[in-house]
Amino acid sequence: MHNTTTDVLIVGAGPVGLTAAIVLIQHGHDVTVVDAQAEGANTSRAAVVHPHTLELLEPYGVVDQLVARGVHTPSFTIRDRDDLLIAAPFSELPTAFPYTLMISQADTEGFLLNRLEQLGGKVFRPATVTELRQDTDQVIATFADGQQIRARYLIGADGMHSTVRDQAGIAFSGGTYGESFALADVRLSGGVPADEVILYFSPAGLVVVAPLPDGMCRIVATVDEAPQHPDIAFVQSLLNERGPVSTPAVVEEVVWGSRFRVHHRVADRFRDNRILLAGDAAHVHSPAGGQGMNLGIEDAVVLGEHLSQVLDAGADEALLDEYATARRHTASGVVSMTSRLTELATASARRRPVRNRVMRLAGKLPAVRRALAWRLSGLNRR
Repeated sequence: MHNTTTDVLIVGAGPVGLTAAIVLIQHGHDVTVVDAQAEGANTSRAAVVHPHTLELLEPYGVVDQLVARGVHTPSFTIRDRDDLLIAAPFSELPTAFPYTLMISQADTEGFLLNRLEQLGGKVFRPATVTELRQDTDQVIATFADGQQIRARYLIGADGMHSTVRDQAGIAFSGGTYGESFALADVRLSGGVPADEVILYFSPAGLVVVAPLPDGMCRIVATVDEAPQHPDIAFVQSLLNERGPVSTPAVVEEVVWGSRFRVHHRVADRFRDNRILLAGDAAHVHSPAGGQGMNLGIEDAVVLGEHLSQVLDAGADEALLDEYATARRHTASGVVSMTSRLTELATASARRRPVRNRVMRLAGKLPAVRRALAWRLSGLNRR
């Protein structure tokens, strides 16, 4: 990296930043991508790619690799132990991708990075932004080593603790869930279906069980205090307490594990003149429903295409205000939905029978099952 001028500077080289770069470069624009990490050492939290995300990515040359690598799960179910409460049939959706694609974030980032490099792009790292200044026609980013980049626009895709958002003086309103979340990629035997993403509801907390490539499963669970490195005994105790009963799931190996706190926050605005926010820099929420990375990639495609029109054809900058307003509205809706799912999942023992009865009755109605699949898949945002 050196002192330079570019059409768009993207801060953050996770799935969101890489996607935005691919869209802009494929549309013929000069893009510089920087990331504070020395290498792409992500924590592989996101593992779900929904149908609408695949539809949006299809023109940009990465979908075939993603689809070939990931596990196709045609059903999303909510269960209370062995009791099926409701099933969302993705297999019936009107899309070329009638399934949830389960794939690790590391793989997703790898395919996106390869595509960026095929298009002639590059990620400069480690490159830490220390200051942002704007004038009427550019953003000037200063880095820790004193170098500067001047850009017509800047995209902050640098995650929940966004330097870009802080530098732009944009508040990040919301709160933090009381529980922590444990996350583990494991090898299982026993009673977990291989073709479902399952939310197990329990008074003890939520546990999500979903298949991954290479015979692994992703486990995500709410707990009061998650261990830093979940081991076999810990994950097994979660499944014993919350998972299937008639044919228990047995944890054979923990391949990788971590913990994190989950916030429910939305940036007060997604645009500050020539600075725009996308992904976790703009919104964070519960992992229930696997919406986070999907919403961020959606931001990236929509923003990249809007910015391209402004840069290319001199379209009215009001397009960028449209992005900021519409995406903030969408993010607020997803935060509300995932919060409701989390609250339903952790209903008290007293409220649990009523919740189960209502959900079981609702789950018998085809229209309810379709509506849930439509919303979780992101197709309602077409």
